Amino acid sequence: MIRTLSLAEIETLIDWAADQGWNPGLHDAAAFQAADPDGFIGAVVDGQMVAGISAVAYDADFGFIGLYICRPDMRGKGIGKSVWDAGMALLGGRTIGLDGVPAQQANYRRMGFAPAYRTVRFSGEVAPKPAGAWPTSLKTITPDLLPWIEAFDRTCFPATRPAFLERWTAPPHIALVDMDGTSVRGYGVARQCREGFKIGPLSAIDLDTAKAIFSALANRCSGPAHIDVPEAQAGLASELTERGMSPGFETARMYFGPPPTIAAERVFAVGTLELG
Repeated sequence: MIRTLSLAEIETLIDWAADQGWNPGLHDAAAFQAADPDGFIGAVVDGQMVAGISAVAYDADFGFIGLYICRPDMRGKGIGKSVWDAGMALLGGRTIGLDGVPAQQANYRRMGFAPAYRTVRFSGEVAPKPAGAWPTSLKTITPDLLPWIEAFDRTCFPATRPAFLERWTAPPHIALVDMDGTSVRGYGVARQCREGFKIGPLSAIDLDTAKAIFSALANRCSGPAHIDVPEAQAGLASELTERGMSPGFETARMYFGPPPTIAAERVFAVGTLELG
């Protein structure tokens, strides 16, 4: 039986992702479910979930696929493919995005996905900078600022996602915005993961703003940091290398259907590889 997953089952799916070495956040499940409560489905055999996928419909035009995992002992039985087909059907009629690891990109191409750009994960202990390294206009995101954050985010992401951002920018996540009055120059979020912290999204009007937000977030994180940077952001990649981080894990953003139009130059780090 294929059905919508409960919050507890989403947490199990995220635990499976951790077992795969994906290093998810400690508090991802509730924020993920808020993005689309009907967007997490799984296959159940004899009362147990054996495969799952996230197929989040952000609006009538855009959706995102992620967390596609089949329990190891149930692979090779066609169950995972059934869940994939159900997720794609759930997002029917939309442009669909995903972040694919190199080993799976050929499979996704055969399914009709086309690559848009490469993303590189930088990881490592970040050399701290003094507080004066970022502007005084940088502040913690609070609920009253969300309307302006959401409007700015829409320029960087293919759809509005207010329910997700409300959760994603709330404690215990660390969320900062650079604002001048009601004008947003950029924002970023850091969240604690199974290992260290991940920073994303990181969106800004220019490189200097992105670097300042990154520095402020990194100073608030203990342990190693991880950030998924689009290949076009060479300036940020250079800054991360200078700060002691190293490139490693790679993915490709791929789309099924017409690629969305966004201000890609503002996207300095992907929000999550699971939800876009």
